[in-house]
Amino acid sequence: MAQPLGGSVLAVLFLLACSAMAMAAYNVVDFGAKPDGQTDAAKAFLAAWEATCGARKPATMVVPAGRFLVSQALFKGPCKNAGMKMVIQGTLVAPPGYSDITQWITLKYVEGLSVYGGTLDGRGQALWACKKARRSCPYGATSLTIGQSKNILLSGIRLLNSEVFQMSIFSSTGVTVRGATITAPGDSPNTDGIHVQMSSSVTIRGSTMKTGDDCISLGPGSAHVWIENIKCGPGHGISIGSLGNAAQEAGVQNITVRSVAFTGTQNGVRIKTWGRPSNGYVKGVTFEHAVMSNVQNPIVVDQNYCPSNINCPGQSSGIKISQVNFHDIRGSSATQVAVKLDCSPSNPCSEVSLKDIKLTYRNKQAQSYCRNVKGTASGVMNPPSCL
Repeated sequence: MAQPLGGSVLAVLFLLACSAMAMAAYNVVDFGAKPDGQTDAAKAFLAAWEATCGARKPATMVVPAGRFLVSQALFKGPCKNAGMKMVIQGTLVAPPGYSDITQWITLKYVEGLSVYGGTLDGRGQALWACKKARRSCPYGATSLTIGQSKNILLSGIRLLNSEVFQMSIFSSTGVTVRGATITAPGDSPNTDGIHVQMSSSVTIRGSTMKTGDDCISLGPGSAHVWIENIKCGPGHGISIGSLGNAAQEAGVQNITVRSVAFTGTQNGVRIKTWGRPSNGYVKGVTFEHAVMSNVQNPIVVDQNYCPSNINCPGQSSGIKISQVNFHDIRGSSATQVAVKLDCSPSNPCSEVSLKDIKLTYRNKQAQSYCRNVKGTASGVMNPPSCL
């Protein structure tokens, strides 16, 4: 079977196609960028972007091979043409150390952009060390933010060692991520692979994620999200949440997570909500065809999230969870309770479906735990259903 092409190969092929079509191309080196990894290329990158964005016909911004130091860059629209391309053969590196910025590379108000290839190295090690030493540290910067944008394609991108989130998709529609490789150490704090919030029609497929937090997290306002063919681990799994931190909060709906391989993760598929009042909801979610390998909590709904027991002890989650399917989930659990559905006493989970669950725990019988949940179980059930 033919193997998918890597991001760098795609970038080269696309450049050849651009030459054949005589599409306008703006190379960052022509605007003064130096591929030495030491000279700040931010101004050159933004100048090349302005030329690409301002062209009246579809144009391409090109980042050739080499290491380019970029202090911070906001690629801002709207642009004068649709069908823009960004072809990245090299590596963008963040400055050494850390600063007070919260976003490193940002796309904002951009419509109709395809990004091929490229590596973004957030160099988060200095900030992680600061936090581990419990010193006074800034929050950290997300490596790639897609904000208030539409119809964005990221193909074959590599994200390394972000200070916090590797990628954030916020208030956007029609974003597709395919063939991404996202890497950070398993003990790096808050390095979620991809975080989606207040966004719809998002597709994430064919990607590998190794992180210190969730491989993919879906926050309030996530809708019509399709996640498929993902390798996750190490990390905290794929999570809806945490939700319910605010009393007034947008809901999460129409989410599909399928064909994911979890290896050595803290969780597999998870829904997590704060244990306090909120008007949010989760409905229309399907987790299916997942394979667990030594996962601590393969299936979990936790509606009692209350870190440090601050502002929520003794309260009940207001998030209403309904129409959630866990189908064809198999493999090995690292703990005996392989299925945990711990829902809100004031807003019990409803219309939950468990089907063909095959989870083992060493040489013992795996167990399931249910509280405040209504639903059905069918097919092969190991551990035995608690519904």
